[in-house]
Amino acid sequence: MESSTAAAPNRMLHWLKKEALPLAVMLGLLLAARDSLANHYQVPSGSMQHTLMPGDRVVVDMRAYGLRLPFTSVELLHTGQPQRGDVAVFDSPVDGIRLIKRIAAVGGDRVELHEGHLSINGQPLAEAGAAEIEDFGQHLAQLDLGQGGGPDISGLTVPAGKVLMLGDHRGNSADGRYFGLVDASALYGKASRVYYRRGEGFTWQSL
Repeated sequence: MESSTAAAPNRMLHWLKKEALPLAVMLGLLLAARDSLANHYQVPSGSMQHTLMPGDRVVVDMRAYGLRLPFTSVELLHTGQPQRGDVAVFDSPVDGIRLIKRIAAVGGDRVELHEGHLSINGQPLAEAGAAEIEDFGQHLAQLDLGQGGGPDISGLTVPAGKVLMLGDHRGNSADGRYFGLVDASALYGKASRVYYRRGEGFTWQSL
């Protein structure tokens, strides 16, 4: 009986050495991949309506703007520049809360925003008769102006290395008009697709 009791801790130690360490390594690799390659984000509010709805779950490409050392902000490889129209995840420069907004303007852009309608470098992004759809080139933003356009912007030139982040629900978005410009290098990743929406279930909607 004593021999059997003494053998139990040895069996447990053997199992830990054989199984637990590989499992821990695998878990660590999965967490590192999630932090550096791809992640997901749940939309907390309606500030990006109609593009994103509260509760939407989106895929975030962590490699879009730079490959970082896992669990740090140290960039190992620069992989791309933030583009106007991208939907990006970042930390608020005011309180550090993670947010999701649209890149409305990048370094060198001249910005005018009146009654929720955006003009970049003198060119309105919405065509006449389509006031709630803005054309960023590679992306179309379906705005929600049901609560107005929110604060205007006049005569802003975005400095190099900065981006202006705006919500598509222009009258109901605590965005760059309140917390200021964001460092382009601080963007956490690019939201690429919606994979789950309340009331619809799993989907695969490109942004």
